[in-house]
Amino acid sequence: MSWNDPNASSEAKRYDNPIPSRELILSTITEHGEVTHQQLAKAFNIDDTDQFDALGNRLKAMARDGQVNREGRPYRYRTVTQQDVITGTVSAHPKGFGFVLLSDMPDLFLHEKQMRWVFNGDTVEAVGTSTDNRGRTEGRIVDIVERRQNNFIGTLARDDDGYCVELGSPNNHQPITVTDDNVQAFNAKQGAPVKVDIIDWPNQHEFATGKITEVLSDDNDRELIIETTLLNYDIPSDFSEAALKQANDYQEPTEKDIKGRTDLRHLPLVTIDGEDARDFDDAVFAEKRSGGNYRVVIAIADVSYYVTPNSPLDQDAYERGTSVYFPHRVIPMLPEVLSNGLCSLNPDLDRLCMVADIKISRAGKITGYEFYPSVIHSQARLTYNQVNDYFVNPTDKRLPKSLTGNKDVKKSIDTLHQLYELLLKKREERHAMEFETVETYIKFNEKGGIADILPRTRGDSQKLIEECMLLANTCAANFALKHELPVLYRNHDKPDGEKSMRIHEYAKNFGLPFPEESPTQADYQRIIEATKDRPDAISIHSMLLRSMMQANYAPDNIGHFGLAYDEYSHFTSPIRRYPDLMLHRAIKAKVTNSKQPVMDFSLEGAGTQTSDTERRAEKASRYVESWLKCHYMKDHVGEEFEGVVTTVTSFGLFVTLTDLYIDGLVHISNVGDDFFVYDEQQQQLIGKDKGTLFGLGDSVKVQVAGVNMDLLQIDFDLKEKLQSSAMNQTKKQPAKKEQPKKSPAKRSSSRSKGGNKKG
Repeated sequence: MSWNDPNASSEAKRYDNPIPSRELILSTITEHGEVTHQQLAKAFNIDDTDQFDALGNRLKAMARDGQVNREGRPYRYRTVTQQDVITGTVSAHPKGFGFVLLSDMPDLFLHEKQMRWVFNGDTVEAVGTSTDNRGRTEGRIVDIVERRQNNFIGTLARDDDGYCVELGSPNNHQPITVTDDNVQAFNAKQGAPVKVDIIDWPNQHEFATGKITEVLSDDNDRELIIETTLLNYDIPSDFSEAALKQANDYQEPTEKDIKGRTDLRHLPLVTIDGEDARDFDDAVFAEKRSGGNYRVVIAIADVSYYVTPNSPLDQDAYERGTSVYFPHRVIPMLPEVLSNGLCSLNPDLDRLCMVADIKISRAGKITGYEFYPSVIHSQARLTYNQVNDYFVNPTDKRLPKSLTGNKDVKKSIDTLHQLYELLLKKREERHAMEFETVETYIKFNEKGGIADILPRTRGDSQKLIEECMLLANTCAANFALKHELPVLYRNHDKPDGEKSMRIHEYAKNFGLPFPEESPTQADYQRIIEATKDRPDAISIHSMLLRSMMQANYAPDNIGHFGLAYDEYSHFTSPIRRYPDLMLHRAIKAKVTNSKQPVMDFSLEGAGTQTSDTERRAEKASRYVESWLKCHYMKDHVGEEFEGVVTTVTSFGLFVTLTDLYIDGLVHISNVGDDFFVYDEQQQQLIGKDKGTLFGLGDSVKVQVAGVNMDLLQIDFDLKEKLQSSAMNQTKKQPAKKEQPKKSPAKRSSSRSKGGNKKG
């Protein structure tokens, strides 16, 4: 041994043929700055093959343990410093691995061993250690900065070591041990859903320990999964006592509350919402003016009057950011005494509002607007279906008298419909996108299970209200920009180059041009119009929709690409969205010559908070809906259904069942008796032997093969192809010359990347 190693004696005791210790390797790398395996061996005068290999293995272990960074080919090693430590959020995968999510660099991949320390959503400090053979940067957790939650809902289980609480996805890698005494104190039975608090967090050698605090009823799977999801996604469901007291102290509007407001109680304003809506935050009215011009009044609940800046109500609302919608349950941003009471524009009651009073020319151009606080008295609570039925047959006897028996309401609704048709033309002129997609809702039986899954229809009444809300939002954004108000804008950026290129290649299927970069709304609309009447329109439009960027909230306006607006904000739903409440406050302060409120947070911070809470709510809602659908399909394993191919990947086909609107995967190994290769440009799986094609819009019959509740994945077996989309016709193979017969041989599964053959 020719190196001076302070740990030489301990190394010699452990190994017959010792190599430099980790400490010496680290100091040597620090001295050189960056070295390869070969350079390090040369520095230590190692020429023995076994020692050389042992040094390489030690370097790999040090990279795995986060002591050195390993980059490039050949690998170059350097020591990890504090500058290498990054902070991110853990995202756990149901299969046991995970990622550290980072905002400004690629995420770090965490092996199962690293995941032993953490739960989904924990904030950690970590270092990148090496790059795996898939190009992912592997990470090592250095420290846990913050635990996202310290109580969980899971299922009580028992094995030879005792009791534990098994958690569902995404924390199914972390069982929590509980004591026999704790279980007996609650008389909890194996398989029972329980709520558990953490006592000791997990480490490299031991699972977490906890304490059962409640045994939950398992009579209603829907309510149980919602409660679990609220915990897992860290969504507050209880208001603070101070916030509840503040909300409950408010009374019905008095003359004092109304003083200084524009009185619109004489106008036949009405609300138009879905049958199941409970909070009515917008009322509308329209009238014809001289020369064929229009006036439309959009009254929005004046939430800012009740939720005062930095108050307990405001703090709770800011933390939530948005209301969260689950099937048959809402976690509101505001207490129900406000969201369903004083801030809900219920009929025949005085309600405080902020109004967008807009003038529109007969050509559909906004010629003026003003905002002001008001008091209104809604004259009818109408539903979308009722108004749609009225448009079809105004004399229908089943229509409510609040509509047909009030000539002023009827006249306003008729004018709104005329205005909608005018605004629809303006929408088409600016090429705002209108995708053919299906939104569904779930009907439940008395036990909380799924009874049916139905599509939501969008008639003229839904589109009419949508256009009114767009009017108010754009005028509010224009007003805020003009007066440089401290608000958040609703931004939607244009697609990036990679996504544009994908659509560029796919558009060739329709013989349509699409730019490789910087597409316009007209480019998208061209494909939408060309495909909207096709039977596979929903599949095609879903792909177009996936190519879009995510919208977000920010203090600087960049416009809304999808809606084709240069300026856009959210004004119309302050009951359920915090950015709308911020905008109301700023506009009201301006129009009443009051001081702009000084908030406890920055505008940039509010943009991040409200964007993050919106994503959180969307993910939680999707998770619950996916869980319910998977749970429902467990009772249908073995049954056959018809469906449509909605996504094509290198590993198979995603199929949406025609009658149930539930998605599942046909793995490539179950697609058919052929060797399939994925064509990303054409979005097809192509059979290399028989020329069979599968692509978007194909009608198929599938059998439910299995349901994985941890992965929330439904597996289908393909039974037959019912009908090909026009783009996915089987390609005929050219005739081949007669060849001498050969004995059959098994085809290698590695014949081509992305291919597979059913075996």
